[in-house]
Amino acid sequence: MPLINMPDFAADILDEFAGRGTVRVDTPVIQPAEPFLDMAGEDLRRRIFLTENERGTSLCLRPEFTIPVCLRHIETATGTPKRYAYLGEVFRQRREGGNEFYQAGIEDLGDTAIARADARAIGDAWGVLARLLPQRGLAVVLGDQAVFEAVVKALGLPGGWQKRLIHAFGNSEQIEQLLRKLASPNHVQGLDPVVADLVANGDEAALIAHIDTTMQATGYSTNASRSPVEIAARLNEKLALAETRLDVAALLLLREFLSLELPLSEASGALAGFADAAGLSLGPALSRFDERVASLADAGLDLTKITYRAAFGRPLDYYTGLVFEIAAEGSPAVLAGGGRFDRLLTLLGAESHIPAVGFSLWLDRIEAARVSK
Repeated sequence: MPLINMPDFAADILDEFAGRGTVRVDTPVIQPAEPFLDMAGEDLRRRIFLTENERGTSLCLRPEFTIPVCLRHIETATGTPKRYAYLGEVFRQRREGGNEFYQAGIEDLGDTAIARADARAIGDAWGVLARLLPQRGLAVVLGDQAVFEAVVKALGLPGGWQKRLIHAFGNSEQIEQLLRKLASPNHVQGLDPVVADLVANGDEAALIAHIDTTMQATGYSTNASRSPVEIAARLNEKLALAETRLDVAALLLLREFLSLELPLSEASGALAGFADAAGLSLGPALSRFDERVASLADAGLDLTKITYRAAFGRPLDYYTGLVFEIAAEGSPAVLAGGGRFDRLLTLLGAESHIPAVGFSLWLDRIEAARVSK
């Protein structure tokens, strides 16, 4: 039995989903917590309702549908391509609104025509909202994590810094903190002088031997979860990251890229111009971006109504490329959001790579927008 009333327009959503060639699925409300804790991202992890069973296994109330739908797809060994639709309750703490609410959406698994599938996801979300809010204009903001990753890699930062920046994509405050650290590196304080000398001299074997001896002498090796080799590697990485400085020109380029915000109709030219002026090769990421823009135009979407924002991301760690949100014009409330998550199914246990893209609709926000129209 549902704990809250289903919105009266739910049948319209299901009708839209059926007309778009999807198969409706449901998933248990009680889910294993580990996939969400490992893959969903810090923002969602903080807001999950956790419990455990009699064996001590961590469980949670379903906080979203993407991971459960993907797990169900893997468990049922269903072939691809497959288009799943869902409508049901999710449970998570929110700053505004109830902690239990309805979501609906589509997960598009296995379509190798990436640009076409991306355009279809945005078009489907737009189309459903247009039916539910016929008198309201809609505004789309779009980002691309793959393009951001290409820019970061082209700047030649160490791998550890690239990971930090990519992980922070979409979080403007966190990105700004990382850029400040890159502008003014801080040396690690309080390091054992012997260790500091070994690291400075690049004597890896002696460093490992020193760590091993210290662990044996203190008895730490008995309970240590990392070997001396792993500790030495982590220490070298930590020091390298702390002392890395990105030159002023490269920092300005990264800030210039993150400041890009313009209609999608102008975005391909702006990105190509940025890459040429900066002398950066963005390779396949830029080609895929251009293909998506062309697919959106072919699908009949007005590119002037879609804003490309280079710094835009969504607070879920499993996104890999396209990310987007849709709101009613003049309102900050996000009504639909989604993106591409090509690595998720492999991380969840799929035997082969399965490209994937999807979106969710927030039904309580849609209901509020219908009342205020």
